[in-house]
Amino acid sequence: FFFLMIRRPPRSTQSRSSAASDVYKRQVSTQSTWGLQKRDCKMTVKPLVRVKKIKKRTNSFTRFQCEDYGGRIRPSWRKPHGIDNRMRRKFRGNKPLVAIGYGTNKKARHVIPNGFRKFLITNLHDLELLLTNNRTFCGEIAHNISARKRAQIIKRAAELNVRLTNAGGRVKFDEKKAENK
Repeated sequence: FFFLMIRRPPRSTQSRSSAASDVYKRQVSTQSTWGLQKRDCKMTVKPLVRVKKIKKRTNSFTRFQCEDYGGRIRPSWRKPHGIDNRMRRKFRGNKPLVAIGYGTNKKARHVIPNGFRKFLITNLHDLELLLTNNRTFCGEIAHNISARKRAQIIKRAAELNVRLTNAGGRVKFDEKKAENK
């Protein structure tokens, strides 16, 4: 399986070009095993499957006639209900309605750019839940967690090999505060 993940240069350049073989050697030397990646002498978890997210529609759906009323009607989506509403009746030249066909692929839904799904962590027990799913989910420490508990969670996450999205947030700030005192 791992031989499929290594990108090799074309056969014509592999033996003759030293630059191409150097690239290949670099890829082999940095190849990670079991989903772990070396970064600053620490092992970080890589996602099990990387799914490319394809957006069927990048424009947001807006409310009917929101542009006609300045700031009085917000553009946030509301379904039109009127009996004669031309948008609801899908007349030609009107805005599209929200429909299930615009939905994201189920495998890519709720996946953040680092390839994981987010799981909110409010205590150490929540972190233990990620132990078996550490290649699918990454933890995000809740905003209202104290600095002491945050440090405990970060330490335990490193032991369990669980990735955190906001591991370096408030802890560094509190360390600087302590140094100034």
